[in-house]
Amino acid sequence: MMYNSRISGTGSYLPEKQLTNSDIEKMVDTTADWIKDRTGISSRHVAKMSEATSDIGAASALKALEMAGLKVDDIDMIITATITPDHVMPNTACLIQQKIGARNVMSFDLSAACSGFIFGLSVADQFIRTGVHKNILVIGAEVLTRIVNYQDRGTCILFGDGGGAAIVSRAEENSESQFYSHHGHGEGRYGDLLMLPAGGSKTPFNQEALSKDEQFVIMKGRDIFKQAVRTMSECCSEALNANKMQSSDIDWLIPHQANLRIINAVAKHFDFPKDKVVIEIEDVGNTSAGTIPIALDRAVRDGRLQRGQNILLAAFGGGLTSGSLLFKY
Repeated sequence: MMYNSRISGTGSYLPEKQLTNSDIEKMVDTTADWIKDRTGISSRHVAKMSEATSDIGAASALKALEMAGLKVDDIDMIITATITPDHVMPNTACLIQQKIGARNVMSFDLSAACSGFIFGLSVADQFIRTGVHKNILVIGAEVLTRIVNYQDRGTCILFGDGGGAAIVSRAEENSESQFYSHHGHGEGRYGDLLMLPAGGSKTPFNQEALSKDEQFVIMKGRDIFKQAVRTMSECCSEALNANKMQSSDIDWLIPHQANLRIINAVAKHFDFPKDKVVIEIEDVGNTSAGTIPIALDRAVRDGRLQRGQNILLAAFGGGLTSGSLLFKY
């Protein structure tokens, strides 16, 4: 027997400290207005040194549980999408499992950069759909400011810290809520457009890597912009075509919040009106795997998203990865 999946609860967490454009213009050759005009970002959040990705994920998870009306013991699996884990080992999902007091359940990290949360939802859907589990916690959380070079204008203006969570649950038989479809892609030939050079088996951390600033994220901005618009547009088309829907059938588009110009370009491609696009980038910035769950949670909590509406998620990220998920909330 196959079951439908539904999102039963959401939560998000943003660190208290904020780094404004005015703060950044004191660090690199830029201006606050230029940053806002080019990206749509005015400020981004910065984790305290005592805060790690697992802390952000745990705080988001507890809020999602509360909204869903579930207990920690109801969780059957934990998936954490992140490119800034607390450690290479143990994985961050296991640390979150311990911090929220969850049972001894399968807990693992998923590394797909900004597409990670959508990939995590798609994995959760398989376990729910096939009847293996009933409630799966999916988290997207990052502390990106630890891997940003604040002398690199091309990256330091974009990234912030934060995350969110959603609980994917088995839908009741009479529930309208369901996941229609999800699609994911990876194009390794574009891997050098957005990457963190050091810290892996190819280039371990050593003095040579540090002297080259290879511990920081690097990005080819113009190329990324082109690929972002292309891949998210393709993923949206794929979702609509698979479900024989038109853009007019979608109540809300929630795109990865990387850059306002990218969001606007994708929305224009499908003739999505601005009032049908969830945009939360101005005071959050790009939080990679955290952007979609943060935007989703904010839209749920302020009442924009209502049960019975069709929601389309779309993302792209380093890899290059890209993906979409279309569901009835």
